[in-house]
Amino acid sequence: MKYAYFPGCSLHSTAKEYDLSTKEVANALGIELIEIPDWVCCGATPAHITMHLLSLALPVKNLLLAKKMDSYEVVTCCAACFNRLKIANKFMETDLEHREKVNAILGEQYKGEVNVRHFLDVLVNVFGLKNLSEMVTKKLTGLKVACYYGCLLVRPPEATKLDDLEEPHLMDDLMKTIGIEPIQWPYKTECCGASFSLTKTDIVLKLSGEILQMAYDEGAEALVVACPLCQSNLDLRQGMINKKYNKNFHIPIFYFTQLVGLALGIEPKKLGFQKHIVNPMPLLKEKEAAIF
Repeated sequence: MKYAYFPGCSLHSTAKEYDLSTKEVANALGIELIEIPDWVCCGATPAHITMHLLSLALPVKNLLLAKKMDSYEVVTCCAACFNRLKIANKFMETDLEHREKVNAILGEQYKGEVNVRHFLDVLVNVFGLKNLSEMVTKKLTGLKVACYYGCLLVRPPEATKLDDLEEPHLMDDLMKTIGIEPIQWPYKTECCGASFSLTKTDIVLKLSGEILQMAYDEGAEALVVACPLCQSNLDLRQGMINKKYNKNFHIPIFYFTQLVGLALGIEPKKLGFQKHIVNPMPLLKEKEAAIF
């Protein structure tokens, strides 16, 4: 099982633990991730509100690089990267006018032929939950989490085609497979404030605070995410949320790959837990979920 791997900017910087844990899990499962050489930023959220053609050309550049690797499937972990790559493919497949303009910019021909998958999709639908369950060495029983999908994994559904728009379940199914109890809650796809984290922080504090409150009220001991920006807003801003709204949240925010890694017997230090702002280790020790 081999894929062209697009880490994107966050996984090489502020979300290094996501990259580390993804590679550890992939290696343990025999999934080969070959990083796309000379990849460039996908444009993330700023490009498509600045210049529409740029927001297509940047991800297509990376898809062309993957195509030259003789790989017709790309895997990414960042929800924003996944979203932009999938939307670019949708335009290149169906919109002749945009296809011609983007191809002219890049000086190459591309028609959307490289399939894009999120690593969550690979684990659940390609590797398979049954196969994964057979490789689990430590069931993480006793841990209750809120699976938080955010805005970009499932929207727009005609492009992403990943999961149910209103009630996504892939991450919940994955958590159940490794022994974790995912709670039922209504904020699975609410916005955390996204890139307003730097420009309109008050909006992020309000939205992320509401997500944390709902997860707490429904009995979650931690949140599980698949997006570096969601993780940053909910983890990094938690102290500011506590101060502004007189709360006392101390809720760990995990990447799904980190918890899968623990269930596969991978040491916590290899999964990047030390990089979190809210220390997850006391909770993991309490639940006897980590290997020390």
